Amino acid sequence: MFDLRRSTLGEIGSEVSRPAYAFDELHCGIVHFGVGAFHRSHQAVYVEQLLNNGNLDWAICGVGVLPGDRRIADVLEAQDHLYTVVTVDPEGNRDARIVGSIADFVYAPDDPVGVVELLSCPSTMIVSLTITEAGYGVNDATGAFEPKDEAVLHDLLDLSVPSSVFGFLTVALGLRRNRGIPPFTVMSCDNISHNGVVARTALTAFARHHDADLAAWIDTEVAFPSSMVDRITPATTSDVLDAVRDSVGIVDQWPVRSESFTQWVLEDTFSFGRPPFGDVGVQLVADVVPYENMKLRLLNASHQVMSYLGILAGYTYVHEVLADPDLGAFVESYMRNEAAPTLAEVPGIDISQYIDQLLARFSSLAVADTLERQIVDASARIPKFVLPVVRDRLARDDSIEHAALALAAWCGVYERGDVAMIDGEAEHLRRLSWTDHDNPGQFLDNPALFGAMASSPRLRGAYQRAKRALQDHGAIGAVRTITAGASARG
Repeated sequence: MFDLRRSTLGEIGSEVSRPAYAFDELHCGIVHFGVGAFHRSHQAVYVEQLLNNGNLDWAICGVGVLPGDRRIADVLEAQDHLYTVVTVDPEGNRDARIVGSIADFVYAPDDPVGVVELLSCPSTMIVSLTITEAGYGVNDATGAFEPKDEAVLHDLLDLSVPSSVFGFLTVALGLRRNRGIPPFTVMSCDNISHNGVVARTALTAFARHHDADLAAWIDTEVAFPSSMVDRITPATTSDVLDAVRDSVGIVDQWPVRSESFTQWVLEDTFSFGRPPFGDVGVQLVADVVPYENMKLRLLNASHQVMSYLGILAGYTYVHEVLADPDLGAFVESYMRNEAAPTLAEVPGIDISQYIDQLLARFSSLAVADTLERQIVDASARIPKFVLPVVRDRLARDDSIEHAALALAAWCGVYERGDVAMIDGEAEHLRRLSWTDHDNPGQFLDNPALFGAMASSPRLRGAYQRAKRALQDHGAIGAVRTITAGASARG
């Protein structure tokens, strides 16, 4: 048993992969905002493979802007910027590796000037983001930049000392323009349809508040590639720390556990060069949209569809929902009968086989993904994952019974009131849920979330039927009715 350090790497057993490069030869060509569990299990692992292949100018410098990022900074510093990734496949087989691709980390509140200089340095060629679906401040219904984050609002008024992601990017890009340095690429890796377009909208709108000419330059010169990223990665818990210590013999204060499956589809457009991503399994494409719609409407939307019903049925984990014959059938029916028909052809992908694969991934006991993780910031996630399916099906006069039941269950969890709802709109949604109890449909009276659909008679009717089914028959009874109806129609 030993603490994870560069000096202890030689003590690790041969069954654990470790960095094959010299740490002192690394240079950070990528700066990343939002160094959470997903980034560590996904993009940082792809970059690790790049470094192991000898591409040493593409290490990552992480930047933290949130109070919780201070602990991340402290742990990485104590562990020489190393951490353990443990992956598990659906059969429970495990693989462990030590990752060193996050070669540096800056806690922005302690050194905002240092972050600006880091971003302004010519060696910084890509700035990547996993700042959550809610972090962009772009209204899904209108497409307008309408930020609510306090740091962003502060920086809109005073950018002398930036504190938000968009504040730092704007100041640094202004400096690069003035110094004659080409702009870095802004690469969003968040679960948002057209995430590159959303990032462009947010950053140019933010910059326009301070300097219209700079905003125009950013819009013209900065590349914002869209991407689709996929790897189910639960939050790190004490159980993960214990498992790494007991099975690998490493005392790691910041390991991450994820499924073995991983996918990254990336639009091949960059401002200032890129590493050979294709050599490490990234799919470089001209158009990400078919892939992102597939993933968002099937994987991410299914997490929303299952989570509220699963919670109402008394379950804790994703795999428990899939093991329930009624809920599992409902999730599959949603994917095949409502979501999949809204998708265009996806190059190289058989949608039916992709759904089979998703069901197997969701069923993995070893991943132990919680339903409560899926419902964080639902007011940002549901408009991006579920409502596009509803919108398309309404336009084609198709059934929306599955999605309507998921929305009614969302309201039902608020109404029940015994689950912590981590969401910027929580209080508003809770009040709507109370009025919805006696007047089903009141929960939809939220144009900021539902846009024009809030007044759709077909959505309201489907929602009212779903809510009454939940009230009369509970979660399991309600899904049985809808699944049976879908089977009869099919």
